[in-house]
Order: sequence, then structure tokens, then C-alpha cells
Amino acid sequence: MYDTAEKLTSSDRKDKIRERYKGINTNELEIIHARVRENIRKDDTERRVAVYARVSTDDPNQTSSYELQKNHYTDFVKNHPNWKLVKIYADEGISGTSLKHRDNFLEMIRDCEAGKIDLIITKHVSRFARNIVDCIKIVRELKALSPPVGVFFETENLYTLDEDSELTLSIMSMLAQEESHTKSETMNASIEMRFRRGIFLTPSLLGYDRDENGSLVINEEEAKIVRLIFFMYLKGYTCQNIADTLTKIGRKTKNGNDTWSAGTILQILQNERHCGDVLARKTFTPSYLDHRSKKNRHDRNQYLHRDNHDPIISRDDFIAVQHLIANAKYRNKSILPELHVITEGVLSGYVTVNPRWSGFTANDYLGASGCVPSVDSCHDTVEVTARSGDFDLRGYEVARSQFFDLRERICVTFSSTQIIFSTKAVRKFGSNTPIEMLVNPVKKMIAVRPCKADCRSKMVWSKVRSGRIIPKAVPGTAFLPALFSLFGWNSSCKYRIIGILLKNDKESILIFSLSDTEALIPKDSAWQKKDEMTPLITSIGSKNVLGYPSSWAENFGSNYYIQAQADELAEFQNNPKWDTASEGIPYRESEIIPTSQEDLAKNINSLISEIRQEVENERNGPT
Repeated sequence: MYDTAEKLTSSDRKDKIRERYKGINTNELEIIHARVRENIRKDDTERRVAVYARVSTDDPNQTSSYELQKNHYTDFVKNHPNWKLVKIYADEGISGTSLKHRDNFLEMIRDCEAGKIDLIITKHVSRFARNIVDCIKIVRELKALSPPVGVFFETENLYTLDEDSELTLSIMSMLAQEESHTKSETMNASIEMRFRRGIFLTPSLLGYDRDENGSLVINEEEAKIVRLIFFMYLKGYTCQNIADTLTKIGRKTKNGNDTWSAGTILQILQNERHCGDVLARKTFTPSYLDHRSKKNRHDRNQYLHRDNHDPIISRDDFIAVQHLIANAKYRNKSILPELHVITEGVLSGYVTVNPRWSGFTANDYLGASGCVPSVDSCHDTVEVTARSGDFDLRGYEVARSQFFDLRERICVTFSSTQIIFSTKAVRKFGSNTPIEMLVNPVKKMIAVRPCKADCRSKMVWSKVRSGRIIPKAVPGTAFLPALFSLFGWNSSCKYRIIGILLKNDKESILIFSLSDTEALIPKDSAWQKKDEMTPLITSIGSKNVLGYPSSWAENFGSNYYIQAQADELAEFQNNPKWDTASEGIPYRESEIIPTSQEDLAKNINSLISEIRQEVENERNGPT
């Protein structure tokens, strides 16, 4: 067979193809005709019909549109004798760009899948869905059911079981989606123009009513609850404690609920309108298709108007509460920490680091250290006199200890989330001794001293395992961002600093100089762009590059007569009174004076009494 086909010429093959495609006599064929295509406008087939109606807002003015749609399609179905109305599925106040919250629509689709519906009728494509993906997907799924379910769009005169319907439906869905997009952009532009002119939205808020102009005016009865909430939180009560207290008293929420929740209390505490300010656009909606709200982290313009209306609580109390809320996860409950700066002894100018407070910035540390009168730490040039037989060591350098094995050295490693000291370091102060860390941002120095167990800024840096003291990581998510900013460090890197132990008869302290910092740089980071830390590479590990400042490439260490850490050594050696346990004094650049603890206690008792009496009067009714 193959050989014969090979011998045929091209012309012969073409003739055979032409002969074959002449076909046979059509009289010899029996045609089995296809079922007549359904015509929804003239078809007399019995159908179970569902009607879908939707209005995009729940405004009372939209009720007329909603009722007209229902009445119109009820009559529409009645005009077809063979149609039976299953149900009118209707969603009020729901957008068509997403299936989310369209409960009746989703119920209708489930009924189609259960075989209860043969035909869906709706006004037009935009009522069915304004999202092209959802629209086409659902229509295809309905069409694939057995038996298939069609959708009839009256305005477009479009029936989805027609063979040529999908192209038209795609175009109409795209237009409906773009219409929603245009409306969304128009609304966003309108909101932006309102905010730029200081015209803000004024939603319902505990403690306030709205006047005829929509402005906030204090509701004195509710304002007592707001003050009680803020005073109790400043006094150290948790949100749940406050919620339980209000529930027990019997005061209802703004929405009329009998039970208060911790979440409701937290929202009240974080709302700046209670101190008279308005911050517009705290959240925004990135996509008009899913309408999911997102916290505004400088993604859109925000507008802050101070003293927009009368405050219920002072701004200082509000700011203090925000600090406490931000630091609650670091176990701060009832105190409002301050930076403490040492003013006496060898640690003068050092600022204590509070490990559980995130409210301090790099500028706060600089300001606190700078408020202490500086003592010139630059020593006069000392003339070196060579005696007979002495070696002249000028030009010689003391090699940096970082270039040698660090396993037996005192050092500390900083990452963006924690600090860990070396084993050699944690064994210097004895077993289970907590420490306090101090920083001198001017001299670029860090000091570590032992402290008492009740010290508010204590850190636990060690633990005991099998009778041996070993390092324990110190969590630092509260304060490390400020230190990284202060030292100009990259948060993607780790930094290791060599330290020394200084001690006399009674005192011991660890000193770390930031001039001797080495960096552990992730291989995939853009450290090359940082001029101050373009590293002198000494080794490459599996994850990190170990590097030093580029200035170290030109030498091995410091001049023999100007050794590294000479200044800090001189400060201790030349000062007969160390006083390393000296307590710092409070420092604040801008004074925030919240309500005193004594006044808080008085106000809380007074407000609870007043609110309880008001609730009792409401229950008893007018006398």
C-alpha cells in the first residue's frame, strides 16, 4: 500500500481527493433533524423562572426602583402562560462588582445547581454583575448544567443560551465594569476635593451629636463615658476591664447594645476626634472590584485638622493613651516611661534604653544625651619621650581583634529584632544577673551594667543550662528600630561589636565602641550602595558576607600610641569616682502632661458614680 502511494504522481493524488469529495447521492442519506433551537420570546415550553433584581444602595429613594423591578417582572412572567415564577431574588444596597455579600444572588445560583430553575430574568447586565470575570464565569457554569440554565437580559435583549451570545455578553460586561470604574474614580476625586477644603465625613461617634450643619457637638451624657474610658486606661485598666465595668454599670453602647467589648473600647481610645482633631482617610479601598478596605500607610493623602471641634479629653491624655496602646504588646501597662539620662560619673551623657517602649526616636536619644553639659573627651596631645633602650614603635599598629577568633571575646550582635551577647560577656556579672543597657549617641558608645531585678529597664541576657551560664536573646522589636536609625545601620544586616570589661574594687561595666563594628551582610542585600559600609570582605558564609568599614582596608589597626578604645579607657582610668550605678534623670524634649494619677482616681470614682445614677434614673423613669 505504501509503495503504491509512493508511485502515484502528485496529479493523480489530487484527482483522487477531488473524486472522494464529490460525496454520494443525498437521496441515499436519512437526515435526523436536530431539536428546534429554543426561542425565549415565542417558546411555549414550560419553564421554572427566577427573577433577579438589585439596587446598589439601601437609600430609601432607591426603594421605588427596587419595587418597580419586582412588580415589572412579576407581570412579565405572568404574561407567559407556560412559565412558573419560582422566586424573586433581590439584593438591596449591594454593589455588583463583587459576589461578596450578595446573599440572594448566591442563593439563586445554588437553586440553579439543585435543578430548581430553568431560566433567570434580569433587567440588564449591570444588575447581574459589574465584574466581567464573575459575569462570564457564572454564565458559563449555568450553561454547563444539565439541563442548562439560561439568563435573559431584557434591556440588551440577550439570551445566554444563544450560540452567538458570549461575544455580546463580554462586551456588555466590560462596559458595565468600566462604568463602575468611572463611578469609583469620580467618587474618589469628590472625596479628595472635600478633604482638601476641610469638609470631612462625620460618622456617628460616642460622645458627640451632629448639628444641622453636620458638625460634631458634645453630648454631655455620652462624654462622661468617653472620659471614664480614657481615665481608666491611663490608670492601668485593660480594655477588657473597662468593657466589663461599663457592662456591669448598665450603660448602653452608641448602637444600643447592653454588652461592651474590648474591641469597642480600643476603637474609642484610638479615635483622635475625642481630643478635637480630625484625621481624614485612615483607610482606603485599593480596588473597586472587591471593595476591601486597607489601612492607609501613606498610600493616599491624609488630612489632619487640629481643633476641628470641641474636645472631650485633653490632647496630652490622648497622646499618652496612644503611647500606652502602642507599647501594650511589650508588657507596659500603667506607666508612661521617660528617657533617663545619666548626669554624673563616668557614664555622664549615657541614656538608658527601655526594652519595652517603642515611643522613643533617634532624635529623642540625641536630645537626651545632648542636654548634659559635655566634658571634652578629646585629650591633649601627649608627647612621647623615648628613653635609652626603648623601642620606637611609631608607625607600628595594634592589629584589630576582629581579625582574630572571636569565640572567646566579649561581643554583642544586633539584628533588627533582637540582641545576643557572647558567652564570654554574659559570664562577667554572675549567674542570672539582669542588665541595663545605655547608649551614648554622641560618643557612639554602648555600656552594659548589672541592675536590680525590679529595674524598669532591665534586660535578661542569660540563662542557666546544665549548671552553665549561656546567652539568651534579648527581644528588641520595641527599641531596636530607633537604635538602628541612630547608628545609621541597615535593618537587613546584623552588626557585631567587640567590647571590654572595665572594673575596679566594687564596680564592673562592659563598654562597646561602635567604631569597632563589623557587619554580617546578607548576600542578596544592596550593601554596595552604602558608602559607609562598603565592606572589606574577610569571609563569605552560606548566608552572610562578613565585612568591615572600607577605611579598614588601608591599615591593620590603630597606631600603637593611639590604641583603639583609648578614649573610653582614659575616661574610667582618670576618674577616681566611677559611680556607674548612678540613676538617670527624666528627659523630655516636648513636655506631655497627662492627668495625674491622683486626679485619675478621683475622676474615675466620680464618673462611675454619676453614670450609675443616670442609669438608675433611666430605669426608674420620671418621678
